[in-house]
Amino acid sequence: MDYRYLGHSGLKISEITYGNWLTHGSQVENDVATECVHAALDAGITTFDTADVYANGAAEEVLGKALAGQRRESLEIFTKVYFPVGPAGPNDTGLSRKHIMEGIDNSLRRLQTDYVDLYQAHRFDVETPLEETIAAFADVVRAGKALYIGVSEWPADKLRAGQELARQAGFSIVSNQPQYSALWRVIEGEVVPASRELGISQIVWSPMAQGVLSGKYLPGQAAPAGSRATDDKGGAKTIKSLLNDDLLTRVQNLKPIADELGLKMSQLAIAWVLQNDNVAAALVGASRPEQIAENVQAGGVKIPDDAMAKISDTLGDSAVTDPSNIATPKNRLA
Repeated sequence: MDYRYLGHSGLKISEITYGNWLTHGSQVENDVATECVHAALDAGITTFDTADVYANGAAEEVLGKALAGQRRESLEIFTKVYFPVGPAGPNDTGLSRKHIMEGIDNSLRRLQTDYVDLYQAHRFDVETPLEETIAAFADVVRAGKALYIGVSEWPADKLRAGQELARQAGFSIVSNQPQYSALWRVIEGEVVPASRELGISQIVWSPMAQGVLSGKYLPGQAAPAGSRATDDKGGAKTIKSLLNDDLLTRVQNLKPIADELGLKMSQLAIAWVLQNDNVAAALVGASRPEQIAENVQAGGVKIPDDAMAKISDTLGDSAVTDPSNIATPKNRLA
């Protein structure tokens, strides 16, 4: 396992980071989730990412139990705040001071820890003054409840505004967590250049494009049993737009490139995002422990420039690159 610095901080994280968005507390049973976490630890993964909204707090609880007994100093535990939790009352969402201060305490309780290494704004909140949000994060850091602050899916202009206020408040935003894959490249035009300028790293989610880049979905054929596309708890909805025959055919044409490099297609997808020097880590999940052992083999892989060009040519206009497609700030109650 290789480790990378997070932004301009001194914090190192595992470049393959374990995430439990659509698995813990929902898709897989708790005992299997624990086995997956332990497999990640055995593979050298030290960094674990979750959020309070995942399974309405259950994902944090499962992760906390799975990590119980581990040396806390040897782990980097990340969580997020913004989306509705609990009964979704008017103050159970957003980035108000109230929601942030209550959110961090609830997350720490569920995770069974005194602090998180990274506390992230899960989206930008257009209804709360940015000054209020940044001041609340500063107090969370001063209280020792979070060591570092990050954001998720913030566009370039919000990153600049947030970083300016953060530095005035005595800390820095060190990370952004956007969607990024060989099929979803919208951060490259504006977010990545701004992040390099500001000392912010990307922790990218869905490097396998919801599993499509693993090659498991074949054009003209039904989705494999047990795959995300057959999950009625949310997985099928998230992947539906990617399951068209043209795109799936292009993805299958990546297999010779992966074979030439001695990689499985899932490993090629993860290694691809790690070629970007602004990416500190690729988030991967698992529904089976053996998936972890396979995915970590993508760490440390150098894809030659000619192979990177072939990947781009093969996917062609199936890859979304327009920066306007980045997740936009919107009314948090919508």
